[in-house]
Amino acid sequence: MTALTVTTTFPASLTAECLVIGVARGPEGPVPVLGAAAVDGAVVGALTDLLTTLGATGAEGETVRLPAPAGIGAGLVLAVGLGDADDGDYDDEALRRAAGVAARDLAGAGRVALALPTPTADAVEAVALGALLGSYTFTAYRTDDGPAAVRELTILADDPRSHASALRRADVLGEEVNRARDLINTPPNDLHPESFAAAVAAAGRTYGLAVEVYDEEALAANGFGGILGVGQGSVRAPRLVRIAHTHAGATTRLAFVGKGITYDSGGISLKPVGANEIMKRDMSGAAAVFAAVLAVARLDLPVDVTGWLALAENMPSGSALRPGDVLRTYGGRTVEVLNTDAEGRLVLADALVRAGEERPDAIVDVATLTAAMRFGLGNHVFGVMANDDAFRDRVVAAARAAGEQAWPMPLPAELRRSLNSRVADIANFGERMGGGLVAGLFLREFVPAGVPWAHLDIAGPAFNEGQPHGYTPDGGTGCAVRTLVRLAQDTAIGGVR
Repeated sequence: MTALTVTTTFPASLTAECLVIGVARGPEGPVPVLGAAAVDGAVVGALTDLLTTLGATGAEGETVRLPAPAGIGAGLVLAVGLGDADDGDYDDEALRRAAGVAARDLAGAGRVALALPTPTADAVEAVALGALLGSYTFTAYRTDDGPAAVRELTILADDPRSHASALRRADVLGEEVNRARDLINTPPNDLHPESFAAAVAAAGRTYGLAVEVYDEEALAANGFGGILGVGQGSVRAPRLVRIAHTHAGATTRLAFVGKGITYDSGGISLKPVGANEIMKRDMSGAAAVFAAVLAVARLDLPVDVTGWLALAENMPSGSALRPGDVLRTYGGRTVEVLNTDAEGRLVLADALVRAGEERPDAIVDVATLTAAMRFGLGNHVFGVMANDDAFRDRVVAAARAAGEQAWPMPLPAELRRSLNSRVADIANFGERMGGGLVAGLFLREFVPAGVPWAHLDIAGPAFNEGQPHGYTPDGGTGCAVRTLVRLAQDTAIGGVR
């Protein structure tokens, strides 16, 4: 992973290959914004002239390379657009994105200095995290060298000592989001329920966390019919994994539940041509939960957090689940399976009930659950549903504070009747219109009464099929890791309600 440091080195004495500056879009042209890397007026004037000559506008995400003028030690300057000039006051997300763009643009460089605005510790953390996320590459299956990340990133700030904790948080969050990305990008012939569970167990040993793995025999003995039913068509047996962080000073307990379908063919309700190629991403929720628990533990947040990873591979075969089958889920409730491609809610049902037995103060599940949510909110925003409006709003606020785009969604009571079954307690599929909300209503049925619960449907932003942007690569994005960590942080301070 890219090395990260903070320094107060004056630009004239820099040894970096490239100095990254911000450029705002002013009423009369581009405006250099150098943050803590103060230089004299002549240098700022020279930069302004060069940027104007090269046609820079300062639009968000724009990059322009220019030779460094006298007074800057680096040989090259990369100007990154920050958007409209705002008296030097740029929000953390704008800084994260600018740093991410710079790190991607300078891939392969040895040492890069970032002179973006860093007036606060939060701004330092934003720049550092954006740069680490933007530096991400996935080369595990490349036989050539592949794209190389920047080797070392140095942030220019006023007082490196006062920003040590900010840098530490960025480093941990960057590593854990990138861990989730690695898992999502790993092909399903290598990442399956057993190997995923082994990765969790290994990380638990590394960081001293309690890990419990339910294999197929334990799942059968304890009645986890949802997970077993989804996994019965595959030669790869399913798993349920529990990973827990406990803190001596904790007064609140959170449970995070992740959908971990390591490959989703749709089962007998087979997906159409063109929909299968990215279905390795269907374990993004479990990856987010796993990475978030590790981040909370590594940051030593004073809150107890237990992660539940419901892992299965959904395949069509002679032993596969059929439309019309009835499953008895953990806790005894029966589900009529009308669509085997509505499998994520079946594995989550088991995990939600099991998580609820430990009586946490709140439960949050994360899943690439429905195409309907992607159709409704697009590829950059995830939906948040809950059984408690105040808790839903807290989760949305945590997401936005962390720099992730979330939107509160309702759970309309009138949609619930579409899940009624003629032969079982509930069906796994209901109305198609509002299908993401119907899925949320299904999950709510398996949450213990009185426990605040939120459901994050990350089907859109979990996997980027388009071009990289900001600090977001193509492929797995690690969506929801930062939201869960921020929620844990907020909960440690103020509780759930």
